[in-house]
Amino acid sequence: MPTDISTPAASVPTTALLPLVQQDSWLAPYEPELLARQQRLEQRLAEITQQCGSLSKYALLHQRLGLNYDSRRRGYWFREWAPAAEALYLIGDFNGWDRQATPLQRGNDGVWEVFLADKDYQDRLTHHSLYKVHVVTAKGAKDRLPATLRRAVQDEATKDFAGQVWRPATPYTWTDQKFRISNVVREPFIYEAHVGMALEEGRTGSYLEFAEQILPRIQADGYNCLQLMAVMEHPYYGSFGYHVANFFAVSSRFGTPEELKHLINEAHRRGIAVLLDVVHSHAVKNEAEGLADFDGSGAQYFHAGARGNHPGWDSKLFDYSKPEVQQFLLSNLRYWLEEFHFDGFRFDGITSMLYHHHGEGVSFGGYDQYFGPEVDDDAILYLQLAATLVKEVKRSAILIAEDMSGMPGLCRPIAEGGIGFDYRLAMGIPDYWIKLLKHTRDEDWNLHDLWYTLTNRREGEKTVAYAESHDQALVGDKTLAHWLLDKAIYEHMRKDDHNPVADRGIALHKLIRLATLSLGGEAYLNFIGNEFGHPEWVDFPREGNNWSHHFARRQWSLADNQDLKYGYLLRFDQVMLAIAKGNRLLAAGPARQLNVDSENQVLIFERDGLIFVFSFHVDRSVPNYRFTVPTPGRYGIVLNSDDAEFGGFNRVDASITYETFEEDGVHKLSLYVTNRTALVLTRT
Repeated sequence: MPTDISTPAASVPTTALLPLVQQDSWLAPYEPELLARQQRLEQRLAEITQQCGSLSKYALLHQRLGLNYDSRRRGYWFREWAPAAEALYLIGDFNGWDRQATPLQRGNDGVWEVFLADKDYQDRLTHHSLYKVHVVTAKGAKDRLPATLRRAVQDEATKDFAGQVWRPATPYTWTDQKFRISNVVREPFIYEAHVGMALEEGRTGSYLEFAEQILPRIQADGYNCLQLMAVMEHPYYGSFGYHVANFFAVSSRFGTPEELKHLINEAHRRGIAVLLDVVHSHAVKNEAEGLADFDGSGAQYFHAGARGNHPGWDSKLFDYSKPEVQQFLLSNLRYWLEEFHFDGFRFDGITSMLYHHHGEGVSFGGYDQYFGPEVDDDAILYLQLAATLVKEVKRSAILIAEDMSGMPGLCRPIAEGGIGFDYRLAMGIPDYWIKLLKHTRDEDWNLHDLWYTLTNRREGEKTVAYAESHDQALVGDKTLAHWLLDKAIYEHMRKDDHNPVADRGIALHKLIRLATLSLGGEAYLNFIGNEFGHPEWVDFPREGNNWSHHFARRQWSLADNQDLKYGYLLRFDQVMLAIAKGNRLLAAGPARQLNVDSENQVLIFERDGLIFVFSFHVDRSVPNYRFTVPTPGRYGIVLNSDDAEFGGFNRVDASITYETFEEDGVHKLSLYVTNRTALVLTRT
């Protein structure tokens, strides 16, 4: 579980220069290191500006490397950075895959190039032509895929990947010119999704099918952000998109670049921002498809020797100290923002980047661990550059960091001493729920622990709360619904089937999600299908399951079937989000605890003027339950998890208006608090 990331209460040193340290005095001993990070960034930005004029111009490597059409000279330039290579040749169907026909010339900067004029190649090097680059090194020669390849396609018979020229006669026409992230996303309600597994049929879904069939569901549910996984090309489908080979290529498994653009354009039309799940923390080790040992040096894009291999992920680790690697990755970000109109990124695996030990087997418990020799300063510099660039290219873009270490300042502005991200994932919350369901009886839930876990976050750093993501459902584990319902998820989900196991699971599923949203952060995330309690786990086609798609799909028919209980959970999710969005709940400050009653298992708190009443008791309902509220007046119920609309038992009359009364000098309310129920009240 992630470390305690709350900010300790302590006096603020008057000599602190950085706002980050002024807010958290425990950082005072490390302020010199925080200032050194700022200075290192300023120095690097000065170097980049002197070299290219600006950071944005620096991040245009993809317009130089790879295959790019020059309309002025009328022909294609092909360039590749391979400083240790002995020779490079462009090969493809345009020259009969002749490994000697089209040699490249080496420049002083280690970039090889060749110009292919239209007068010689316009009828041979055309849209859909296949190509590779033949790289000759001291170790031998291999056919490789270019580093900034825009499109890779796989031969169904041989399973071999090749580059494909992609230059449609008519460029895609965008219609999202009026879309503004800040207008539609005041607080992010994020729908995490994988295009390939989004259909119910046992096959790989497409960008077009997602746009036509899934986007309407996301819009109807009330989510305003779509986080797309596995978009960057990866050779092995079962890697869930995390072993990236071609960083500039849209995965051809799901369709064409234009079809992805259509998906994003359609999302924007529906008022949904689109985030890319970007993987800059590591890369696939495959040489045939990826960047590993590209020029034969063993240390071109990645660290040399053992440091270049991730111990747990079976993948390669970038050397962020190299200007060429910085430029490659920064250009990658600009490319996705501009070419495909993405609205920001969720950066995967940041903990692995931040530390030389990659977080492997490390329990974070002290501030010393965030500074010193175990911290990768080159990675921090790259992340600061990335955050600076993204905001320069698209000011309102959203940046989310996946970090389980609790690095202070990760989600604070660079000028304040931070690294520059907007949100961090609350990775401890889903871990908490799964462990609670696995190891603790309902009767023994500790509400003080629950409150602490859901509210434990660094002051001033915004957090994405979630009860479960794709991580919790990957093969070997189960969704929350499956943990709660067990075999009842298959046997007792008809509405006319009254089963105590199903009743318990449905009730707790609603309470867990509402508690997570209302307490856990300043943004909220849900993984595709889990809003209606999707059963089972996620397992992609592989040899071990006979290449089955059975667990790599979403069973929408369960939510759509009016005879089944899944629709109860979906409807609750929709109303829950509508109330949170309508009240701008996540923009409010942290919740204020009003009552923790361990005997009756009742937790009550206030956030943004809303009163949340949770009863986790397995069987006790308490009439005339009295508790203190901060503001006197008349209150009405706006959400009752026990409503029949959500699969409850209608034990609380939501039409009643409750008026405060004074007792012992404080204002109180009196409610009928039923077991396994959550109520949300507001002043009327």
